[in-house]
Amino acid sequence: MSRVGKKPVTVPSGVTATVDGQMVKVKGSKGELSFLVPEEVSVALESGAVSVNPRDESKTARAKWGMSRAQVANLVEGVSKGFEKRLEINGVGYKAAVAGKVLKLSLGYSHDIDYAIPAGVTITTPKPTEIIVAGIDKQVVGQTAAEIRDYRGPEPYKGKGVKYSDEFIFRKEGKKK
Repeated sequence: MSRVGKKPVTVPSGVTATVDGQMVKVKGSKGELSFLVPEEVSVALESGAVSVNPRDESKTARAKWGMSRAQVANLVEGVSKGFEKRLEINGVGYKAAVAGKVLKLSLGYSHDIDYAIPAGVTITTPKPTEIIVAGIDKQVVGQTAAEIRDYRGPEPYKGKGVKYSDEFIFRKEGKKK
């Protein structure tokens, strides 16, 4: 039994959810999102909450049960609150700046990196060493943050590179004489 799947997703005030067959559409103050629930799982709107249940006891239906419930919960949270990922840049001369629809990164390479900001995501740089990726779709926000981090991931000796603000970098000791 899925512990995540058992709980119905409550729809807060100011958010409207509609279930049309296998399609779940959620509309809120920040925008509108939809998710196509897999055929192995049934979804229903009952008394202000979206409930997700498996159609049978097969392994795939049970696996997709919790995932579908989590996806619907992410839709509801995204249109009501939104999601954000914070990145930190460490290193001498490493910096970031937003210019229009492009994030300009200086990460110690011989050239600057221009990252085109995808639709549905806003990127801000309150400080040159801090990047905030925000949006209503959790998957797109996480993928964008991961792509930015991938340009220069943190290294374990000096800690230089781009890392998540809540990430811990296990530091290694350098060479000894």
